[in-house]
Amino acid sequence: MSKDMSFEAVMGRRSEIMKKAIGIDYDAFESDGIVFDYEKMMRETGYSLQEIERIQKETGVGNTPLLELKNLTELARKYAPEGKGARIFIKDEAANPSGSFKDRRAATACYHAQKLGYKGVVAATSGNYGAAVASQAAMRGLKCIIVQECYDSRGVGQPEIIEKARKCEALGAEVVQLTVGPELFYTFLKILEETGYFNASLYTPFGIAGVETLGYELSMQFREREGKDPDAVVITNAGGGNLTGTARGLIKAGASHTQIVGASVDLSGLHMASDTQFNKKSFTTGHTGFGVPFATWPDRSDVPRSAARPLRYMDRYLLINQGSVFYMTEALAQVQGIERGPAGNTSLAVAFSLAQELDEDKIVVAQETEYTGAGKHIQPQLSFAKENGIKVEIGDPEDEVPGKNIVLPKDPSYIKAKDTDINKMRKSYIKNCIKHSDAKKVTDKDIKFLAEETKTNEEFVKEELKELNIIY
Repeated sequence: MSKDMSFEAVMGRRSEIMKKAIGIDYDAFESDGIVFDYEKMMRETGYSLQEIERIQKETGVGNTPLLELKNLTELARKYAPEGKGARIFIKDEAANPSGSFKDRRAATACYHAQKLGYKGVVAATSGNYGAAVASQAAMRGLKCIIVQECYDSRGVGQPEIIEKARKCEALGAEVVQLTVGPELFYTFLKILEETGYFNASLYTPFGIAGVETLGYELSMQFREREGKDPDAVVITNAGGGNLTGTARGLIKAGASHTQIVGASVDLSGLHMASDTQFNKKSFTTGHTGFGVPFATWPDRSDVPRSAARPLRYMDRYLLINQGSVFYMTEALAQVQGIERGPAGNTSLAVAFSLAQELDEDKIVVAQETEYTGAGKHIQPQLSFAKENGIKVEIGDPEDEVPGKNIVLPKDPSYIKAKDTDINKMRKSYIKNCIKHSDAKKVTDKDIKFLAEETKTNEEFVKEELKELNIIY
């Protein structure tokens, strides 16, 4: 008897489909209350750091260069107060096989799929991760399907997303391109059920653990080169996996004094899943449309429990405007002689601003770069913005209104990252935990768990519970 494949029926089977497609019994880590055993999930369903390093080495992933940006450091010091201007570094993740840090996640996912006997892998992604999965699947002899939210309802797609689709196809994947909206997750689930392929999700324990090698490498490289850990690591934050994995790797290296700084493009006011606003965004990821909602409720992802929990690790969350990222992309190429794609330049723009706060003997590192290509270049992106009614101008980034204009800074002194209220995000996360658990009374274990989840303390959690009129 054939199954009902209507939207409602497939969505109703989502937990069953995801469980079969990923091979993890998430119920084993649940409790009756708010708590779920995050560390047990990471420990029992993942791989050790040493195992992941071996897996990644098999397909040429990892051990990427650490580059000091001396010219950009000098430029930052011209605008910094006396004695300020930390040294700026980048971890050149574009050296990975498909050109981004996401090879680290895909290497583990494809290895695990092959180990469990799956014939193929499926991933829902806007692009870079799709290319990574396609590349690793090809190396492992697996079939690959990438489900990509690509167009608005007019059939118009952003140059960067189209570029990523081309790369996925070039690496042998079948790419299913969709319009923005709820059909993405429905189509993804339907394909998983019909094919029996593995869900190569960004948010599995082994996917996140794949990024731990990045944080660990950073620490080891700095200790060998500088004799110390970096003072601040700036990490592009979207779904939270990049930040979570890098931070966990730094912790495993013992880099306890390194500040973990999240960085996103400020697209406040634009909804990440709005058809009319889809092409008003000049950044397809690494922006607040993903960074904020996924931080305040990680379990909105394509697995029952996301292993990406950025609020567990984040010390600061800095936002930068679109124009400054475009400007820093040009500066990296023309001042430093390194041409890289836009996502990593989000963290670099924030690092450039942050460096001016820190003393000259401090070290700040933007922990990723990504490959560039035709659709990722500045000109096609800015031209596309203009075609969609966005005004492109030079001036003060403070005047930028997402969806209305892109303001390229007059000069480097205008590149200023802004702190977002991380405590507000922590409170929002606690509120979401209460909402999704239907808890009327919170236990001591729940309070301890929420303090860990928000990198705060029990008093902070109790104060928020009082505001929510929750008994504990």
